Amino acid sequence: MASKSKTKTAWVCSECGYDAPKWFGQCPSCKAYNTMKEFRIEAESTNRFARAESKSASSTAGRGRASLAGTSDIVDLSEIEAKESPRILIGFAELERALGGGFVPGSVVLIGGDPGIGKSTLLLQSMCKMVALGQVCLYASGEESPTQVALRAQRLEVSTKGLKFISEIQLEKIEAVIDDVSPQWVVIDSIQTLFSEELSAAPGSVSQVKECAARLTRIAKRKGIGVIFVGHVTKEGAMAGPRVLEHMVDTVLYFEGDPESNYRILRACKNRFGSVNEIGVFGMTDKGLRGVRNPSALFLAERREGVPGSVTFINLEGTRPILIEIQALVDKSMLPNPKRLTVGTDGQRLTMLLAILHRHVNLPTYDQDVFLNAVGGIKITETASDLAVLTAIVSSMCNRPVSSKTAIFGEVGLGGEIRPVARGQERIREAAKLGFSRLIVPLKNKAQDIPGVEIVGVDNLKEAMRIIFGSTARRHDEEVYPEE
Repeated sequence: MASKSKTKTAWVCSECGYDAPKWFGQCPSCKAYNTMKEFRIEAESTNRFARAESKSASSTAGRGRASLAGTSDIVDLSEIEAKESPRILIGFAELERALGGGFVPGSVVLIGGDPGIGKSTLLLQSMCKMVALGQVCLYASGEESPTQVALRAQRLEVSTKGLKFISEIQLEKIEAVIDDVSPQWVVIDSIQTLFSEELSAAPGSVSQVKECAARLTRIAKRKGIGVIFVGHVTKEGAMAGPRVLEHMVDTVLYFEGDPESNYRILRACKNRFGSVNEIGVFGMTDKGLRGVRNPSALFLAERREGVPGSVTFINLEGTRPILIEIQALVDKSMLPNPKRLTVGTDGQRLTMLLAILHRHVNLPTYDQDVFLNAVGGIKITETASDLAVLTAIVSSMCNRPVSSKTAIFGEVGLGGEIRPVARGQERIREAAKLGFSRLIVPLKNKAQDIPGVEIVGVDNLKEAMRIIFGSTARRHDEEVYPEE
């Protein structure tokens, strides 16, 4: 009489995938706290796998190390021909930019973002364009029915003829469909809904996500099929599920932006086939997502002339310079600890910049609330924004507006010096192309003059503030830049 299969409990870290027989408050592997998640596994299956591994080990023990090495597919790396796979261009320029220049056959892509931000819309549009080029595509949805997807395609006015669709969440059935259809591209919407019947854990658990993603990745690499996963995100904005999921795939893309807004930003944070930190800018319309050719014009469209605290910064996203409006609001604080609030910029760096402003420009903010915003939802991560941020703060404190035809960039050091930044000439050319007549840049980034554009190179923060505001700007009836 066959005995019943028993289950046992295991604990897996959602960050690194480390598994243990009991719960730990801190993961022994990656040292993260409160990341151990519980799931159940079949004890009989575990014993069967253990016996199989034991049998395999005993059968190969007497063969010796030489025979074991002979069974491996070892090659000389110098004999392998290194050639790049031809990229597929579907006419979706912003998506192709985020991917590093186009779709790579056989690659595995993970796209994450908040609910309703447009992940499924983007992929449906992309697969329809791919089918129009003669590619065989399979769209597997575990969250929507065929009718719902068909209605979306009707609203988007895209042709779905030739696009294979399956509404399924069982991994084994999807694998059977892939073997039967032999697609060149597969979309899994979403990876958190899949489950394998070989595991007893619920869909979306750590074990299910790891197993389903690993098996589909192996299929992609073995057969040269491009696979695109849609992933959920947590409240903190990180990809849900085990962190190992991001390590399995070739490219990780994040959708950013407010779902209530009309534009979206697709950012690449990992790409084995191209540069990282590339972004694609999209506008959401009633016909779906449309690429924005000139993001700078979009982000500066609502900027008003003569408003204190508003400064234009020349940002660099990947290989593309984008002009962004930085807004600052400085107001008298009624609290013993003034507020420091940032949106789109680094809050810790703001604290450091305020200390530099006090030390080198004699402009204290210990009794002021400081609010900083990068307009448009762009997240500024580079230090080249330091000079623009400080200019916006001084402009708000002194109630002195900066001309809307002035653009600024430069890194500020702890000694008050203005340091040069990468690819300064590209930033200057982009601002000149958009009609800016005055540029405040680091002295070492200043090059040949451009007709019609005044390029001012500055060496330190005090000099920059004097050039921008003059020596008569005052805060609370005190001269900001006292004459020496």
